[in-house]
Order: sequence, then structure tokens, then C-alpha cells
Amino acid sequence: MYAIVRGGGRQHRVAVGDVIEINAAAKGATATVGATVELPAVLVVDGPSVTTGATALADITVTGEVVGHAKGPKIRILKYKNKTGYRRRVGHRQPLALVKVTHIGPRAAADRKTAPKRASAKAAADQTTAAQATAE
Repeated sequence: MYAIVRGGGRQHRVAVGDVIEINAAAKGATATVGATVELPAVLVVDGPSVTTGATALADITVTGEVVGHAKGPKIRILKYKNKTGYRRRVGHRQPLALVKVTHIGPRAAADRKTAPKRASAKAAADQTTAAQATAE
């Protein structure tokens, strides 16, 4: 079983036990070592069955544990303008979070988000008029 998950602006193919590097600025990845992170799934493959689509993936969760932090490769930015003596050199290393995938599968019943039932417009109007009548 494996999944394609979104993390840190990229998509990663993960299986249980894999360690991936995601952008530490991403939501949840700035957590301390040992914290649990939930990664949104884009696709889940379990043998012959392939699960896609937002409604089907709403019941599937991919969780991981932050096992460490690292820095990405050095990126050098050079600015140069001709005939002016203008030269600038700047470097940058992106902070990364190392996440170990611990679970791919159905979401626990307690974790499922249920949409609250909306009252019809007529029922809401009746409640409003009843509240106004009792207030007078």
C-alpha cells in the first residue's frame, strides 16, 4: 500500500515507514521532534484498488511523526548589472522537516469531520418570528 501526499508544496510517494523531507515552513511541519503530522492524500493505491477523488479521500488519512530537522542544499543568488560595478551574492538554505510515515488508512471514527445539519430557510424564519413574538 502506498499513497501520494501533498507536503511542503510538493507531492511525495510514501509507504508506511518511509522518511520524507518536506518544507518546514509548511503547515504542521514546524512542530517539534516527536509531534504527529497529518499529510493530505492525493491518491491511495492498495493492491489492485486505486482511490482518488476528494470524497473518497476524506475518509483516508496519512499520518507521520517528525523525526528531525535539516537544511536543504545551498542556493546561491547572484545579481549583476553590466558596466556599473553592481554585484551582489546571497545564499539561502531552506529549512526541512524529516517526517516518518506511520499510518496510511481509514480515518478513525472520532476524527471524521461531520458537517452540521443546516436548518431550512423556512424553519429559520419561523424561529426568528417566534423569538420576536416572545420578546414583545
